[in-house]
Amino acid sequence: MRFQRVALENFKCYADADLSLEPGVTVVHGVNGSGKSSLLEACFFALYGSAAIDGTRESVIRTGEDETVVELWFRHAGAEYHLERSLKDYGDRVSHDCLLEGPDDETWEGATAVDGAIADLLRMDADAFVNCAYVQQGEVNKLIHATPSERQDMLDDLLQLGKLEEYRERASDARLAVRDVLRDAEQTYENRKSDVEEKEAKGLHDRLNALESKRNETTAEIERLEEQVETAKGTRDDAQAVLDEHEEKREELEAIEDDVEELQAKISETERERDDLKERIAERREAADEHETAVSEHLEASSLDAAAVRNGDGTVDVDAVDDAVAALEDEVDALQERINELSVDIGSKTDEADRLAERAEELEAEADTKREEAESLADDVETAENELADREAKVEDLEDDIAEERAAFENAPVEFGDAESLVAEREAERDDLREERDAVRAEVESLRDRIEEGERLLEEGKCPECGQSVDGSPHVDSLDEDRERLDAKKAELDALDDDLESVADRIEAAEALREREREVASLEDNLENLRQLLDEKRSSVADKRERRESLLEEADERESAAAEKREAAAEARDDADDLRSDLGEANGEKTQAKARIETLEALREASDALADAREDVERLREERASLAESNEERREWLAEKRERKQELEAAVDESVVEEARAEKDRAERYIEKAASELESLREERDQLQNDIGGVRGEIEELESLREKRDAARERVDALESLYDETQDLQEMYGELRAELRRQNVETLERMLNETFDLVYQNDSYSHIELSGDYELTVYQKDGETLDPDQLSGGERALFNLSLRCAIYRLLAEGVEGAAPMPPLILDEPTVFLDSGHVTQLLTLVETMRVDYGVEQILVVSHDEELVGAADELVHVRKDSTTNRSTVEIGETPTADLLADD
Repeated sequence: MRFQRVALENFKCYADADLSLEPGVTVVHGVNGSGKSSLLEACFFALYGSAAIDGTRESVIRTGEDETVVELWFRHAGAEYHLERSLKDYGDRVSHDCLLEGPDDETWEGATAVDGAIADLLRMDADAFVNCAYVQQGEVNKLIHATPSERQDMLDDLLQLGKLEEYRERASDARLAVRDVLRDAEQTYENRKSDVEEKEAKGLHDRLNALESKRNETTAEIERLEEQVETAKGTRDDAQAVLDEHEEKREELEAIEDDVEELQAKISETERERDDLKERIAERREAADEHETAVSEHLEASSLDAAAVRNGDGTVDVDAVDDAVAALEDEVDALQERINELSVDIGSKTDEADRLAERAEELEAEADTKREEAESLADDVETAENELADREAKVEDLEDDIAEERAAFENAPVEFGDAESLVAEREAERDDLREERDAVRAEVESLRDRIEEGERLLEEGKCPECGQSVDGSPHVDSLDEDRERLDAKKAELDALDDDLESVADRIEAAEALREREREVASLEDNLENLRQLLDEKRSSVADKRERRESLLEEADERESAAAEKREAAAEARDDADDLRSDLGEANGEKTQAKARIETLEALREASDALADAREDVERLREERASLAESNEERREWLAEKRERKQELEAAVDESVVEEARAEKDRAERYIEKAASELESLREERDQLQNDIGGVRGEIEELESLREKRDAARERVDALESLYDETQDLQEMYGELRAELRRQNVETLERMLNETFDLVYQNDSYSHIELSGDYELTVYQKDGETLDPDQLSGGERALFNLSLRCAIYRLLAEGVEGAAPMPPLILDEPTVFLDSGHVTQLLTLVETMRVDYGVEQILVVSHDEELVGAADELVHVRKDSTTNRSTVEIGETPTADLLADD
């Protein structure tokens, strides 16, 4: 696997950066705090997202921004991939979006999908990546300081041996579960076996035969009694038929007697109704005479011609009356329309007069307001002219102040307007001096620590950790050289302090010039504003004069218009009075027309009542004649009913009825007695049938229990076989894990010693032993053993790097053949190394690249030896003003470039 390109946007100290990465050894170089490690952290974040962030998600978003985006292009197993991750801070939450694009247009979207895809591609999660390929800053001794148990867990996870233990535990859990199920199955089989034996002891088939015989006997007796009951029912029904026939004749005789009485009553009732109708006819005749008199009176009171409208029966021609009413109603409508028009005209004239009078008052008030406003404007004009004179004097004062400030630049080192750039230039010079002073101060502290350690070792005569003689040790042999370098660095530090004091004075002078520029800009802004105010004030005075003259003219116009409105209002009121007189005449004519309409309507009502009375007399006569015809028919029906009554009275024989009743009683008593016996026999038969059903159910249950017993036996046999298989599987996983761990330990120990021999040539150490429990032991050439913690700081760091590289080689070769591995990433690996150990580190890096075929190695370091050995150099700079980091690709490092540190 190889990183090809990484692009950052608002990631930590980077606003934006785009870096292409080539095969070989790439060294990321720059001063402390410039953002070197952030480049590698961005690659780690792109691969593993939130798992690669030590703090909160928002901690990697550049200060002042709300979103960061990291893109990584890489090649893996011969295929090209593009990975993009972004975080967006919404204040109350941080969203996480990601997209992975692979070969053949295959894509993975979302954190869960992408994280799973990366873990599958690299065959490692974020923790495994850190333990194998990414040596983070400050964690170079992580594997050495780990306990054997922790080291075993790390390496087993990297080599995926933890999966085998997981499978072994699953097999163990399965075996225990099968054992529990087997015990339950054995108990179930014993219960089924006991149930079958209990059922077989009941003799169910013999009981069934006895019950069926008893049921057949009972059924035969029931059938005999049912035949006798049917015969008795026939006798009972014949007797009942005789009784029914005599009953029907008796009922018909009673009905005819009732009909005779009813007909006689209806004849009498009808005669009474005819007498009532005769009286009502007389009453309606009297009413007709009264209505005829009323018609004559109303006709005489009307304006109609009596001879023309009166009919021969005393009524009047309704159409003629309606026509007269319609003519009068039209006259009333016309008068009402005239009344409405006059009312509207009166209201309109009155409203017009009120409106004109109100408008006249408004115009007079507006005229007064405008005269008052004109007087107020005269006072404002006088005040504004005085203010103009004062502001013109202020303009002259500001022009003098600006000329005085500009005069200060006559002997200055820059022209007016360039003071800001002069300040920035001298501040940048100060920041460069501070960085250089801090770097020199760090070197002074490092040299002091080395001298103190060397003097302490020289005084003691042997190493307090390993017990060996310090003669020939690099810490002792380089003491004089270190003291000379310390004196030179102290002198350099004093010179830098003097330079900083001098540049501070020059910054102060430049800031004074910048302040004068700012004061001139402020004065010029004030002058421009004041001149603009003067122009506006002059224009305002002229406008006010013109406005005053206009207001006076408008006041005269409104007073003239008010007089005209008052004259028009008086004329409108006179017109309204004339219209009210016409309205009174129209209302009188309307009242007379309505009175004539009421007389005609009363005439029409009296004529209608007369016609109704005469119709009632004729109707009542017809109804009385109809009642007479009905009574004649009823008298004929009464004669027929009396003849039928005599015939039925002769046909009824009481002796036959008594004999039929006795035969019926005998049959019913036998049926009742037989029914009781049948009920008892049927209950007995039903009970026998229930008992038979119960026995048959128990027989079926016995067969079912035998089947369940046999199935339980088969399940026990199957579970016993499965239990043996899970036990074999559990043992197989344990043995396989132990064997693979042994092979990996042997291979890792071999690779570790190969790397150890490479970096510790001609040293005092012989080899390293890695036990099956992952204990690490260092052997000296004299046979003595050391724990890795007993090595010096630089030796421990180099030892741990050797272990990391051996693990990387083991994973690259793989237990299943060669596996494409991610780049080997080393972040500040020289922190604990002196110059001799740095040379050994260079040998280790070169061997990993050339001999072991690591395609890409990324190193963050400011060490000059590592920088000089790089195939490609990436230089990181930070702008002290904006606090933004940038990256540059360089060729083989030059002395000028190294001087940036």
